[in-house]
Amino acid sequence: MLRRILAVLAGLIVGSICIAGVENIGHYLYPPPAEVGAGDMNALKIYVSEAPFMALFFIILAYALAAVASGFTASKISNNGKNTAALICGIVFLLITIYMMVSLPTPIWFWILGILVWGLVFVGHQLALKTKKI
Repeated sequence: MLRRILAVLAGLIVGSICIAGVENIGHYLYPPPAEVGAGDMNALKIYVSEAPFMALFFIILAYALAAVASGFTASKISNNGKNTAALICGIVFLLITIYMMVSLPTPIWFWILGILVWGLVFVGHQLALKTKKI
């Protein structure tokens, strides 16, 4: 039981690192205004509503990488062949994503991809099953 809990926590940490890394690349290429970095939610809403397609698409790419990495990590550490740990990671990230999409003016394509992309945790799970056991 403890191993499965740690597997989910590790999956969430790895996924969060992936999101932060890819989003940082996106912010480097498409820098938000300084007010966004200061925590101004209104500035963030304006930025998101006016951001170029690729600025938002980098977030979807971050989610995709995080989904695969968190599913892989959680499944590898749980080491029981079941997709439960990967599924929990996907659900947690999906709920966070939905919260962010409700909070910010994201376009419909972002909603669709932002929800579907978390299914990639099962790809990570399958990759974990195909690699050598720990």
